[in-house]
Amino acid sequence: MNSKLKDNNTTISYFKEEIERFVKERRWTKFHNPKDLIQAIGIEVSELSEIFLFKDISIDTIQNDKDILKNISDEIADVFIYLVSLLNSLNVDLTSVFITKMKKNEDKYSIDEFYDGSYRKL
Repeated sequence: MNSKLKDNNTTISYFKEEIERFVKERRWTKFHNPKDLIQAIGIEVSELSEIFLFKDISIDTIQNDKDILKNISDEIADVFIYLVSLLNSLNVDLTSVFITKMKKNEDKYSIDEFYDGSYRKL
């Protein structure tokens, strides 16, 4: 892996290709079907949630505790890896579905109705 890659210089296709290569090299493609990947995403999200269970963890705590931040980061990476693998499995173009969904969200949650920071229509 290239340690010089960062969010500001890495494409989505990089992640898709790296994860596809990793899965194929291990002959795991048969396990990377939509049902199993969705379940894996759910499990990884649960593991991320477990870090916070019964704790009052502030942003300051996370930013100042390297162990907590590492655990959170590892679980976020697991969720992301399975999500990208799901994109690969379904041959979904993330950019296209993102743009379509954001347009729907802009229509559904218009600035005129949600300008005050609320999550519900008044």
